[in-house]
Amino acid sequence: MPRKAVTESVSDAHAAPGGAAAVDRALSLLAAFRAGDAALSLAELAERTRLYKSTVLRLLASLEHARLIQKLDDGAHRGSYALGAEVARLHGLYAASFSLDRVVLPVLRELVAQTGESAAYHVLQGQPPHLTRLCLYRVDSPHPIRDHIRAGDVLPADRGTGARVLTAFNDALAKTLPEKDRKIAAEIRARGYCASVGDRLAEVAGISAPVFRADGTVAAALTLTMPAHRYDERYAKPVLEAARALSGQ
Repeated sequence: MPRKAVTESVSDAHAAPGGAAAVDRALSLLAAFRAGDAALSLAELAERTRLYKSTVLRLLASLEHARLIQKLDDGAHRGSYALGAEVARLHGLYAASFSLDRVVLPVLRELVAQTGESAAYHVLQGQPPHLTRLCLYRVDSPHPIRDHIRAGDVLPADRGTGARVLTAFNDALAKTLPEKDRKIAAEIRARGYCASVGDRLAEVAGISAPVFRADGTVAAALTLTMPAHRYDERYAKPVLEAARALSGQ
């Protein structure tokens, strides 16, 4: 007979009414991955799910077969487990069916209408040391003099107010920063936004605020940019309000 766990597992504590226990347990392994996790060891998976290692191994076999999990055979994480290619395929299907632009673009247009400056929505992509920042959405200022970033442009992940917000509110990334940048990140978190002139380009100013997922992790940075001579930190209020309107969605 299988041993009865002394401590209730995560899946048992949050079991789906009328669901299958084995499915709940397998899904709890996928849910064990958090932002910043490149891979997890068997011990880490067992600890986070509160399942026996023997049970975790059986579930991993099924998840590997379905390509939802992959076991790493080389590199620093050899023997550990990472999310598999099927997760990316499912995400692509989800992204295609969920039109984020219907949520984000109206908020950006309203922010541009309020301030007269350009608004954008940035996300991180890749992993250190090849981390970059992607401009997913952009609504231009009506002014003829403005910066000319477009949706789809890739920007540095270490310069610019959007980059600093994405890093400051990402716990795993913030810990890797040099001491000087960690202090800047702490100040940004305390203030709730980042505002600066000339951080990425000498003649461009920006104000950025974090957009959070429902679980409280940072999803994106909402950024207002303008020429340095039109910079006005009073725009921080509408930027924060716009970011809060998008958070959780």
